[in-house]
Amino acid sequence: MKISELELSKLPMVMTSSGEAMMTFMNIIGSAKESLLRILIQGEFSEYPDEQSMHSTARLADMLSKFSDNLQAKPEDATEFLMDEIKVLEECKCIGLPNFIPRSAFLAILSQRVDGIHTKPVDFIKRIWEYVEDVISSVLTNHSDNFPQIQSSIKRAGRNLISKIKEQSVNRVIEIVEMEKQTDYTCNPEYMTVYTQKITNQGDFITNVQRKCYFGYGNVNISHLWKYDAQLLRQAFDMNVRISAYWTIVVRRIVDNLALYLQFTVKNLVNSQFQKEIVAEMVNPEGGGEVEKMLEESPSVAIKREKLKNSIKLLKESKDAVSAIVDRNSA
Repeated sequence: MKISELELSKLPMVMTSSGEAMMTFMNIIGSAKESLLRILIQGEFSEYPDEQSMHSTARLADMLSKFSDNLQAKPEDATEFLMDEIKVLEECKCIGLPNFIPRSAFLAILSQRVDGIHTKPVDFIKRIWEYVEDVISSVLTNHSDNFPQIQSSIKRAGRNLISKIKEQSVNRVIEIVEMEKQTDYTCNPEYMTVYTQKITNQGDFITNVQRKCYFGYGNVNISHLWKYDAQLLRQAFDMNVRISAYWTIVVRRIVDNLALYLQFTVKNLVNSQFQKEIVAEMVNPEGGGEVEKMLEESPSVAIKREKLKNSIKLLKESKDAVSAIVDRNSA
């Protein structure tokens, strides 16, 4: 009987007013928010010790690490060595001194590089929010388990919130990537260090081309460059070195910016947006709304409650009957 009484006490109370329903709903959202704070921000997973997918700070770190490796991976050369640079230089040439590299040429090559990877950050941020949506759905399901009549509505509210944040995030990530095409700038001294080291190979490279060597600058085939004059080759080589030195900084900056943005938006979601947005979607200020469904006990809970009450009543009657028999026998 004690077990039945314990199970009965665990069932949600029968609510008779909108105030009780609202108070219970706010407790559900508040407890869900606390869980998300622990899971998504603080890195605790005591609520889901055996579900690795809910160890969110670790999973987010894994996703960021894979994205970083993928973005920084050296792409396969689609064209022959220096041909992209030569084509751009020939189209950006103007009447002027021959030993100046047009900045427009550098930005054109940089823009091509950025366009080549621009889908990767967007795909990454979409995957992040799809994962966060799954976490929020699991947490909301867990905390509203006693009220199946509102589970679908509360999970839908969570999906709508993530959908809105995902759209905002995609737009922000597109801006982060597009900014790299507008200005070639860094305060990182590594750029000049790498450039200075690599440009020292320029003289030997030009000499190898003029001698009609098949390979130069390592194992790179350079026979296709024999027909170009030395001045154009110097400019193309110089621009290639600049792009190589700068590109490492660009991709790292994109990764860093996305990491910072991700941390900021996840914290903002949990601390500022989650409770406010879910409540706004579930509660009608003029009365009613999805929360009112909590006044109607779900059939499954009602049946379980009735069974437990009947079981307790039957057990109590049996206990009383046994006690009466014992008393008669003792008399």
